[in-house]
Amino acid sequence: MIRRGLHIAVMAVAALATQAPAGSGLIRLTDRDDLFGWEAVGRIELGQDGYCTGVLISPKLVLTAAHCVYDREQEAISASDITFRAGLRDGTSIADRKVARIAAHKGYDPQRPYGAENIRHDAALLELAQPIPTALADPFVLHQGAGDGQRVSVVSYGQGRDDALSWQRDCGQLWSGRNLIAFDCNITFGSSGAPVFVREGSRARILSLVSGGNMNDGTPVAYGMTLAPLVADLKRDLRAMPAVPVAGSGIRRAKVGQGGGASGAKFAKP
Repeated sequence: MIRRGLHIAVMAVAALATQAPAGSGLIRLTDRDDLFGWEAVGRIELGQDGYCTGVLISPKLVLTAAHCVYDREQEAISASDITFRAGLRDGTSIADRKVARIAAHKGYDPQRPYGAENIRHDAALLELAQPIPTALADPFVLHQGAGDGQRVSVVSYGQGRDDALSWQRDCGQLWSGRNLIAFDCNITFGSSGAPVFVREGSRARILSLVSGGNMNDGTPVAYGMTLAPLVADLKRDLRAMPAVPVAGSGIRRAKVGQGGGASGAKFAKP
């Protein structure tokens, strides 16, 4: 996650330029043709203060990191302060939608120091006030296997490259165990919640989400979680939530907290 103007401990990875430098392994998805197939990945804007990366898993559900929906005081951000901008590039998006309800995984504790237990549960679902048609942005499905040793890719926004998605088409899984996964992918602040993909046939599937990262002997390391069980929990929690009508809007919305901001990114060694 990134918060503009907030002093946070910086991960020991240099901020990436908007045009990804040679050797970074990042491809900037600048044109509409570049974005083709990745439209379901977008920027989650948290009021005027910050953003994360998120991905559609259905026309109305956006998957992201749980820590993205808490502010600097670790209080839940109001759903009405969050907007999902699918395929945002240089001020133009495929679709913009307000968020109606939020389910952050119950195993994630914003008051707990960042570490392995929170990374395991660092997932949230955002229910959009209106669906995004699949003709505009085709949602991704989850990968159900372990993915040990597979090559992966990451599509994300980030500090210094927040105007358009960047695609790292090839990075690797370093290890996995106890519902934690590590990748040698090039991520930075704002990449929180970014989908980590594996290829199945002609379509990419979501293996994990970026929770945070650090440097290990000069190599960037991103940390994620075993995702499929968490998403099942989150869908169940959303179904159990009451829907709260908003007067005059025609939209039914349930707020999960007050405040409009974003806390610092979770880039530290678990």
